[in-house]
Amino acid sequence: MAETDTFTVEVAYARPDEQVIVPVTVPAGATLEQAVRQSRLPERFPEIDLATVKVGVFSKPSPWSRVLAAGDRVEIYRPLLADPKQVRKQRAGGDGKKSRPKATSAATAEENPPSRSG
Repeated sequence: MAETDTFTVEVAYARPDEQVIVPVTVPAGATLEQAVRQSRLPERFPEIDLATVKVGVFSKPSPWSRVLAAGDRVEIYRPLLADPKQVRKQRAGGDGKKSRPKATSAATAEENPPSRSG
């Protein structure tokens, strides 16, 4: 096989405590799945289940059958621990129902001046 028949890609996986990028030399026409298997990251990190894990290239989810190009960064994604929409709702203290604060304006204040008793 001639040298031009292969190229290098990176396979990346990150956990909160550890991030790994493995350079892998693959043959022309190699797929995302071939690069992940060749990286041996699923052996190093047993939580990577090839039957269910999502993968992508440069932050774009991609099918296992995607053909790679020289310099691609293959990424193995961890499952989300929480739904981002639910987390935002919890941070905002909302229950998911939209509510607007009542608008106050100068016109409203002039129409209803505070009562002065005295």
